[in-house]
Amino acid sequence: MAAVAEEPPEVAAGKPDPEAGTPPQPPAAAPPAAAASSATTPAAPPAPAAEGEPAGNGGEAAAAAAAKAAAPGPAASPAALDRQTLVAVLQFLRRSNLRESEEILRREARLLGDDLGAAALSPAGAGLLGTAGGEGDAGGSEALLNRVTAAAAISIGGSVATVASASPGVAAAATVPPGKVGGGVVEDQPDVSAVLSAYNQQGDPTLYEEYYSGLKNFIECSLDCHRAELSQLFYPLFVHMYLELVYNQHESEAKSFFERFHGDQECYYQDDLRVLSSLTKKEHMKGNETMLDFRTSKFVLRISRDSYQLLKRHLQEKQNNQIWNIVQEHLYIDIFDGMPRSKQQIDAMVGSLAGEAKREANKAKVFFGLLKEPEFDVPLDDEDEEGENEEGKPKKKKPKKDSVGSKSKKQDPNAPPQNRIPLPELKDSDKLDKVMNVKEAARRVRLGPECLPSICFYTFLNAYQGLTAVDITDDSSMIVGGFADSTVRVWSVTPKKLRSVKAAADLSLIDKESDDVLERIMDEKTASELKILYGHSGPVYGTSFSPDRNYLLSCSEDGTVRLWSLQTFTCLVGYKGHNYPVWDTQFSPYGYYFVSGGHDRVARLWATDHYQPLRIFAGHLADVTCTRFHPNSNYIATGSADRTVRLWDVLNGNCVRIFTGHKGPIHSLAFSPNGRFLATGATDGRVLLWDIGHGLMVGELKGHTDTIYALRFSRDGEILASGSMDNTVRLWDAVKAFEDLETDDFTTATGHINLPENSQDLLLGSLLLLCDEQPEIQCEHIGEGLGRRDC
Repeated sequence: MAAVAEEPPEVAAGKPDPEAGTPPQPPAAAPPAAAASSATTPAAPPAPAAEGEPAGNGGEAAAAAAAKAAAPGPAASPAALDRQTLVAVLQFLRRSNLRESEEILRREARLLGDDLGAAALSPAGAGLLGTAGGEGDAGGSEALLNRVTAAAAISIGGSVATVASASPGVAAAATVPPGKVGGGVVEDQPDVSAVLSAYNQQGDPTLYEEYYSGLKNFIECSLDCHRAELSQLFYPLFVHMYLELVYNQHESEAKSFFERFHGDQECYYQDDLRVLSSLTKKEHMKGNETMLDFRTSKFVLRISRDSYQLLKRHLQEKQNNQIWNIVQEHLYIDIFDGMPRSKQQIDAMVGSLAGEAKREANKAKVFFGLLKEPEFDVPLDDEDEEGENEEGKPKKKKPKKDSVGSKSKKQDPNAPPQNRIPLPELKDSDKLDKVMNVKEAARRVRLGPECLPSICFYTFLNAYQGLTAVDITDDSSMIVGGFADSTVRVWSVTPKKLRSVKAAADLSLIDKESDDVLERIMDEKTASELKILYGHSGPVYGTSFSPDRNYLLSCSEDGTVRLWSLQTFTCLVGYKGHNYPVWDTQFSPYGYYFVSGGHDRVARLWATDHYQPLRIFAGHLADVTCTRFHPNSNYIATGSADRTVRLWDVLNGNCVRIFTGHKGPIHSLAFSPNGRFLATGATDGRVLLWDIGHGLMVGELKGHTDTIYALRFSRDGEILASGSMDNTVRLWDAVKAFEDLETDDFTTATGHINLPENSQDLLLGSLLLLCDEQPEIQCEHIGEGLGRRDC
């Protein structure tokens, strides 16, 4: 029997259900809607989600089921069948006091109000009311409700769809666990589908606490191997059940539900629950970003197949439709084969605003290798040149040590093609810097537990303007500070002072062929240790020097990113694209490109010669708080207040990695110099280490007690430094942290990780920064308000 519809609804064939005994059959070609059985279909278990796809579409299945009605005798014509179907559904809605739904369905079917009674008394509709009476006959009305209720469970392709009623009596008669419709999605007309799906969500509000506590008791009594995995359901079910109660204006039930169960949730969800507790009325939900995130983003749960079967069996036995509808519509069940994960393994990965990352999100190919360095000649030092010593014998050339430059002359098999993205050509000054880096690398002392690096602290004294951002050039010649008074201040920390270029009239008098032309163009009258840059109209939250030290970026609360010239100390460009405060910005390691992230939840890729962004990276559910370029400039990492880190491909703008595990907003990122690993720090006081190629967490560094705002690898990648609000800087052995990693196929496929129990074995040293009021650490003044201390 076909459902009533002006136009045939589309039936989309989906993937086969891995738990079903037989694959779903393709839909029949005759009527567009599937045929309804005249007999009551026996109860069937909820159709599980296919592996790696959400266990959703419960609302669409219910909408398709509600569009069907009781099957009359075989002799009725198709038109009579359709009319009987419509009348049955309308009678069912009227008996359930769902007047609004009844009116909308009647308008959709173009059936006037007076036509309903006539249709029921017509020969075509007489069978709906029984043989012994009309609408007033109790026996006929009960028969009508029974037939509509029985027809609500419709067998399609081995799955069962159910309509849940707001009336307790009808709901009890029609309670059958829902599932997918033929493994696919049935798309009804928009208005009818919206009405029926909203109608499906109206359950008995007094039973929500009973449903939740029943599931909670079942999970807590399960075997240990399943309890940890199934416990992940508590938080998303709690949120969506509370929102359903508020949305349907059951305010007293929602308050009671929240007060009873909010204390059972994990501690790292407390900030989210505080926001949720403020949504006590339906009007509060309009335009609320947190509520929209919960309603539109599916919460990801990674569960083993055995644990999922256990959950499905329980919901089947208890016929708990309300919870299963939430699982279908709002959760993404990522099923994997194998042993269930332990609580330690689960705790390492959960905590983000939308659950764990999907395994499919971390399977894309990532070119994490370094680009091949250009060929250039490195001049020998005087001590390496051949000469005669005091005995008259020629000196031997010292063998060249492996350096950063020489290591990358061979093509890395994991590196992207050299021309994958256009990069600026090296200038003469860039080549000179690379030569100097190679020479310094040859003389560099190998760092390690026995040879820690020397450290130099710079202290901003009496910074009444409110210091909000800091950056240092690679050669440690300049420091920039962003301040809350909208200024950007640049200091020279070497004897060489900062100078501006002469005026155009004076430049025309300079001999451009002279060897010291770069010195002659600078105006000695402007030399000073400090330059103050004005232009922003709000606090400056991020700064970044260009690799060639000719430019400076700054971002502000005013929603702009500004590019400053360090030759003239003037603003060259103001980039406008963000509509809200911009929290961070950073130059590419090759210059030219830069990235910014802000309160609008997106990161933007820019080029210095374009006033519009080249790419917009959208996907985070909260502010983008920090950004970093990969060493090969082909990827960008962004950390967010949604407690996730994402890796974006610069070439096409795709998100190729999603890392979850932090229990608080992320505030610091650092790539290892070889490009293979990423370190992240957050308000939870932990440093997490990630293998980019495999998309796995491979380490956790515990020791800090407050937010980690700074992370940096040494140039050789052997030591990681972390700075925290607990007034300490800690040095970690990166070589030991990354050796002997478990990145076999099984670990990569399932995400089973075993982190070391004690990260203190990796701690090389801890430096305590005392308060500036202590007289023993007063520093030598350099410039205006800048102090220095060598340790």
